[in-house]
Amino acid sequence: MMDHIDYMMAIMAEAFDPQWGEAWTRRQLSGSLSLPTIFYRLIGADGVSPDFATNAAAPEGFTPAGFTLTRHISGEEELLLIAVHPAHRGKGLGRKLMELFEQDARSRGAAQMFLEMRSNNPAERLYRSCGYLPIGKRKDYYRLKNGDRLDAVTFSLALT
Repeated sequence: MMDHIDYMMAIMAEAFDPQWGEAWTRRQLSGSLSLPTIFYRLIGADGVSPDFATNAAAPEGFTPAGFTLTRHISGEEELLLIAVHPAHRGKGLGRKLMELFEQDARSRGAAQMFLEMRSNNPAERLYRSCGYLPIGKRKDYYRLKNGDRLDAVTFSLALT
């Protein structure tokens, strides 16, 4: 799994603007992946997501382009992170990752899906187009490096 962490760290380094402080550290990522409720999905530049459950090694020619990190607890699935490398944006990989997130959540028996984002996140358009609706707000939740604060917005999608 170590090469998978390397893939995710490399994608995060390029995908997340440091001003927002959204990227996780290697320690945070590897620590979370040791928990039985945390799952991840990698996707290649070609839109294919290899089945790492049956084969831990990446297939020949695999170019990591994006990933999701999720948590499943008691019939709920939460999107913790989603990232697409900037060189591979505009190819539908974010939407494909969201579809796989829903598919994986259903396979684990989730009835409800959640995600939380900063209030000015451009990914909101993707989330809404996938059927997510805002259900709550945490005022001034995110603190930026310059001291400014942004609200967190929680979105949900019912799986029925």
